Amino acid sequence: MNTFLFLGTIFFFTLILGSLLEKIRVPWVFAALILGLAFAFYNPFPEITSSPTFEFLAWMGMYFLLFLIGFELDIKKIKKLGKFIIKSTFFIILFESIFGSLLIHFVFQYNWFISFLVAISFATVGEAILIPILEEFNLIKTKLGQTILGIGVFDDIIEILVLILAITSTSIFLKTSNEFSFNIQSLFIPLVLLGIIILIAVNSRKINAFLAKIKGKDVLFLLSLSLFFLFTGLNQFAEAATLGPLFAGIFIKNFFSKEKTESIEPIIKIVAYSFLGPIFFFWIGMDVDIKMFSPLLILAVILVSYGAKILASYIAGKKHLGTKPSILMGVALGVRFSTSLVIIKLLFEKQLIDVKLYSILIASSIVFKFVVPFLLSFLIQKWKTSVLKNA
Repeated sequence: MNTFLFLGTIFFFTLILGSLLEKIRVPWVFAALILGLAFAFYNPFPEITSSPTFEFLAWMGMYFLLFLIGFELDIKKIKKLGKFIIKSTFFIILFESIFGSLLIHFVFQYNWFISFLVAISFATVGEAILIPILEEFNLIKTKLGQTILGIGVFDDIIEILVLILAITSTSIFLKTSNEFSFNIQSLFIPLVLLGIIILIAVNSRKINAFLAKIKGKDVLFLLSLSLFFLFTGLNQFAEAATLGPLFAGIFIKNFFSKEKTESIEPIIKIVAYSFLGPIFFFWIGMDVDIKMFSPLLILAVILVSYGAKILASYIAGKKHLGTKPSILMGVALGVRFSTSLVIIKLLFEKQLIDVKLYSILIASSIVFKFVVPFLLSFLIQKWKTSVLKNA
């Protein structure tokens, strides 16, 4: 089988399996992750999956997801959020990260920095999965729904900071013989970022005037691709290529007009999720080592992570929302999407975490994808009267 037939087969089976997953409120793109797990068990085409072409497309999938993550960071929306949302988001994520760090440090024997980095990446929220569920039960406009979505919006900036920390860490620290050494050549990464920020700030008026002259979503998308590759290429000199698409997305979202970003957003999502995304998620699943699966460790990660999230949400939201809505909020915020998987994959590729922890985290993430939508829907139906009363 050649690469084209292989990719065509992967896309076809992703489509078939994905249509079944959507019926149970699991995003269809995760079908590729499940197919990847099947190949982790038995891979009949190792020459294709290890080829430079496949690996390039998989890395491009990661880059475009980072591009989309940056693109979805809307600073204007974040500025409008109330103090309760901001305080609750920080508290919930930090609370879960502390307990997760303890688990990874003492059980998996990692240093405190890597333990915290993995834990905080696993604590981020995938609000894209929440919106259809909240809409189905008419909770979008309630106090609870707005609080959940508000935390999801502010969580975006936490995701960006965690991604920057993760990417910078993989560049500055090199792992050799199980020891971490400092890579002095990557010290200028902050200088590159600072230069970009200063350039944007100084020339914001000129940039806006230039963008106002550009019309047509095809031309805008071409300009977006140019920025995507230029930012990525510039950051590659600093051994931090993954920062490029992230900052390109942030730049486009916050310096293009709302009309222009709305016109190209569907195209970016199609490329990220429908074309390159399945290849990336397949790559994630394929690199899992099934032999490393330990039901006890997977259960420990789920209980510590999810338990901390629900407890923190209860503490933060009891007075503002009530007991049941605050618990429901914790259940909802346990949804993960692409960001945590990108960070975990990045840390694994840079050898900052081993295959055992990588496999356990991916397995735990898959369980979350299936359990959370079911549990959330069940609790909403059971507590709907109480939730609406307090909303």
